[in-house]
Amino acid sequence: MIRVALAGALVLLAACDQLGGGNQTQRSAAARPFPQADRPVAPIVSTRWSSEEARDRVNEAEDIMDRAGIRPGMTVADIGAGEGYYTVRLAKRVGAEGRVLGEDITPEVIEALSHRITREKMDNVSVKLGAPEDPRLPPNSFDRILMVHMYHEIAEPYAFLWHLSPALKKDGELIVVDADRPTDQHGTPPRLLMCEMAAMGFRMQELVPKPTAGGYLVRFRRITARPDPASIVPCAMKAE
Repeated sequence: MIRVALAGALVLLAACDQLGGGNQTQRSAAARPFPQADRPVAPIVSTRWSSEEARDRVNEAEDIMDRAGIRPGMTVADIGAGEGYYTVRLAKRVGAEGRVLGEDITPEVIEALSHRITREKMDNVSVKLGAPEDPRLPPNSFDRILMVHMYHEIAEPYAFLWHLSPALKKDGELIVVDADRPTDQHGTPPRLLMCEMAAMGFRMQELVPKPTAGGYLVRFRRITARPDPASIVPCAMKAE
């Protein structure tokens, strides 16, 4: 297990040549009060990171859920749920007394996931359509919020995290799994991730390499109130 000092993780790096957003007028009204990501944003190219069979062979979901401290009776959100690899496994882990919310921003994906949940008779699961700037989660509702191999695809990270923050319970945790590579290569360098999280009031609790999940896992807790959107200074990623 590797614990990374927060101070070292929050070093702001030199500005990147390639910025993440487009024209301000092309952004939604809900996103405009927030800064755009000062880095590339990866396009959504697939609803899956790898096949479910391949992921189960290396015990990915069980390992991640163990490290995230997910237990029976918890309420968990799976953000960027895609085809539901984590959603259905979370449902089994939290059991009949727990609840799981699968969220995605693509209507077709949510429809397909809803059919899967109905087909597999998972009564403790619900699904919800989110937005690029807002996951639309109910406040003070979740013990854990998972974002697995999707953080680099969030088009409006500051708006998204700002709206997500109130959904965590007092002692809830935000769990991010991603690859340690540039955002335009479908990963997020840990220092950049932790800088963006810190800007939104989250503190890293632990960083653990997870090669069987394609990268690393980081646990975050909310330690300060949400900042005023106008005061947020975007973190910059050093050009390679």
